[in-house]
Amino acid sequence: MIVMNIEIDNFMSFNNFAMNLSYPKKIVNSSIENEFLTGFTNFRYKKVNILMGANATGKTSFGKMLMNIFHFMDKKQYTRIAGLISDTTKEAAFCIDFVANMKYLFRVNTVIFPPKEGQKLTGENIDVSVRSVEIQKKDSYESCLRRLLETKQEKCDNYIEELEKVTGLSWTFAYPEDDSAVELFRAPKDSGTFIRILEFILRALDPSIVAVYQLSEVEGAYAIRTKNNVAIIQDGQIPDIGWLSSGTKSGIAIAVMIARMVEKKCDFFYCDEKFSYIHSDIEKALLSVMIELLDDDTQLFFTTHNTDILDMQLPKHSYTFMKKEVYGEDSKIECINAGEILKRSTDSLKSAVENDLFSSAPATDLIYDILDI
Repeated sequence: MIVMNIEIDNFMSFNNFAMNLSYPKKIVNSSIENEFLTGFTNFRYKKVNILMGANATGKTSFGKMLMNIFHFMDKKQYTRIAGLISDTTKEAAFCIDFVANMKYLFRVNTVIFPPKEGQKLTGENIDVSVRSVEIQKKDSYESCLRRLLETKQEKCDNYIEELEKVTGLSWTFAYPEDDSAVELFRAPKDSGTFIRILEFILRALDPSIVAVYQLSEVEGAYAIRTKNNVAIIQDGQIPDIGWLSSGTKSGIAIAVMIARMVEKKCDFFYCDEKFSYIHSDIEKALLSVMIELLDDDTQLFFTTHNTDILDMQLPKHSYTFMKKEVYGEDSKIECINAGEILKRSTDSLKSAVENDLFSSAPATDLIYDILDI
């Protein structure tokens, strides 16, 4: 599953929001291999997407919105997605273009109409249109989309039957530990490989850890051992133990995501701010490993505040900067892709960010105003 374009209106903090994940021309000597669909070299997509920006600019919300859209398309249940509507008295809509199911381009357009006064939202308030077309040899995303929009397609009577047309979905999301709605720990099926990955990461984060191993007598339980302590992880719960640092806990979720990349059971990955308590050099190293592990026809979203990531030799179009603009009583989340602004190979991404070219720097004026109190 590869997301090519997403438009969101009246969900969470997103109003008339759009993000495009294609790019116009092949990058010579790119550090990212095969940023195009296998067998379709003109069908280019952003394989690695680094989302940056100040706090409350929508990086985590964007991932959660995507996850709930995927869940809606897969499970055909509308309650989770309807619960994200910002203004329930108005229409809410999203439109997503993605590649799935052996090289088909899909467009899923969804509109949720507000119920009449005194009534509850039901499936009758939801209108879904699913269109798809097979990608041809010389297609780019843009040419394929034009053909998709020109093709007449039958629409089903209700949104559940319409969503049955969508196939080939798979994804992995990882969020910060303070999100109680997300299971913190779920090992991939290949426990042997996972244990080795987990041990390498945790020992890099905490040199006092001497071993990580599965407990044979308890299903789904793992032990992290130092010379003097043992922490047991069971049923997805990380124990609240003083000697187990926040960075080490984050390392567990990172290990799960990397193991899923090795397992090759998913093709869409969203890693959201799992490195807040982790040293910059380790974050860069783990991101490099994630990128190396990406197969053809896969996609990674990675959110971070770490400007050292800008020094990695990635294409400029890999970096998207989120910002929130306030207009009177309303606010709007916007995104700017570095590749659309920095056109020359000699343009410095780090310099552009330091000079706030993307207007995404945090507002510090109010912080300094504290001195005037």
